Amino acid sequence: MNTTTTTMKNMASFLLINLVLTFAISAQNESKLEIIAEMDVRPGNVAVSPSGRVFTTIHPLVNPSFQLVEITGKDTYALFPNASYQKNSQSPSSYKLDTPLGIRVDQKNRVWIIDAGLNLGATRLFAFDIETKKEVFRHDFSAEIAPKGSFVQDLAVDEENGWVYLADIGNPGIVALNLETRKERRFANETVQAEKVDMIIDGKLTNFGGAPASVAINPITLSADKETLFYGAMNGTTWYMLPTKLFREGKTNDEIDQGIKVMGPKPVSDGAATDSSGNHYFTNIQHYGIDVLTSEGDLKPFIRDARIDWPDNVALGPEGWIYMTVNQLHKTPAFTGGKDEGNPPFFIYRMKLE
Repeated sequence: MNTTTTTMKNMASFLLINLVLTFAISAQNESKLEIIAEMDVRPGNVAVSPSGRVFTTIHPLVNPSFQLVEITGKDTYALFPNASYQKNSQSPSSYKLDTPLGIRVDQKNRVWIIDAGLNLGATRLFAFDIETKKEVFRHDFSAEIAPKGSFVQDLAVDEENGWVYLADIGNPGIVALNLETRKERRFANETVQAEKVDMIIDGKLTNFGGAPASVAINPITLSADKETLFYGAMNGTTWYMLPTKLFREGKTNDEIDQGIKVMGPKPVSDGAATDSSGNHYFTNIQHYGIDVLTSEGDLKPFIRDARIDWPDNVALGPEGWIYMTVNQLHKTPAFTGGKDEGNPPFFIYRMKLE
């Protein structure tokens, strides 16, 4: 038997094993997927409060009338914090949300939203108190830190030390903000760039903006003790880590660069969440599911289900639940180059961590 024949047989065996594994995982987990929201508009990112309240941005790629809601039932939601912050198809305004996407809820019951301001031309960070629905923080980033072409769209909040870390996929880089002093900085090197990894969905190369999708830094998370920042490109299979003290202590870009290490592998992913045990959960947009990089360094499927049609992001909630938004994003005109091929409803699901 020649080498080519042996290689082909090994590859066929590998594909068969993975196919069987995928079906087994899907069958095992299908009944565990619970619908939290069934929506006629595309949810963007989801966040869950310590008490279990669920919030979601509405994805800006489809130019929605409203931008941020709290889920109040399986098929109901309420504008958050109120109607006055929603753009409502009007002209961009510095007093209203424009194109928010990334959202987090901290342990102080504050909802944090990063608004890329794609129509406004200004990147802004907001925080609202959940109970009072009052704006408790706002920061407008300078043009130097979030220059023209930026799309700052995900964030990680360190409420203990008073810092926020953000991912800019438009001008790839990490943006760090000291919440007390309002001092901003930007860091970039090759680790924030897209890797040479194709995005293949249903056996087809996925385009974005008329060319093969090549999306830079996207998911970004923090360790439970806030001492480590994790990040990676959407079009990438490497999950990086760096000590947050390098930002807090004002280290140079060279010192930050030297502090970066590879945490482990990741799938092509649009979102991630890190739990208190050091496990990392990634949306797997190529394979209809969620993957987990365990604290031991093993990357494996967590769930596969045909209903998970472009999982946009994940969030960890109380009592051991993981939440995910599913919005068929690759079927929007930005990806198809033509009409919207998505079919509502769109979903927010959750399932128990095991």
